[in-house]
Amino acid sequence: MNQSTNSEQKELVIFTAGKKQVKHRGDFSNETLWASLDELAQLFDRDKSVISRHISNIFKEGELLKKATVAKNATVQIEGNRTVTREIEYYNLDAIISVGYRVNSSVATKFRQLL
Repeated sequence: MNQSTNSEQKELVIFTAGKKQVKHRGDFSNETLWASLDELAQLFDRDKSVISRHISNIFKEGELLKKATVAKNATVQIEGNRTVTREIEYYNLDAIISVGYRVNSSVATKFRQLL
């Protein structure tokens, strides 16, 4: 995992596995990283439904508390002729690591090796 700083002074983490690169912005003053379900699916090279199932099981089994590891942010999208506000859940580094240990893929294995 490589770490660099962009022009806005927000830190960027770049995860590289083979030809694949996934970039995430981090809040390193609070020592965490945030990723949406879409970003986790991209990171671990799995369908969103697989990642969602792992996240549900993590919370159901009590491995992590949802309240402590999930933040919701509103985003505005244009759909056809209307503007729609959707709430997107973002998962912190603890949740990202937990998902990484449950996903069965070569990319997830590479991710675990970096930890």
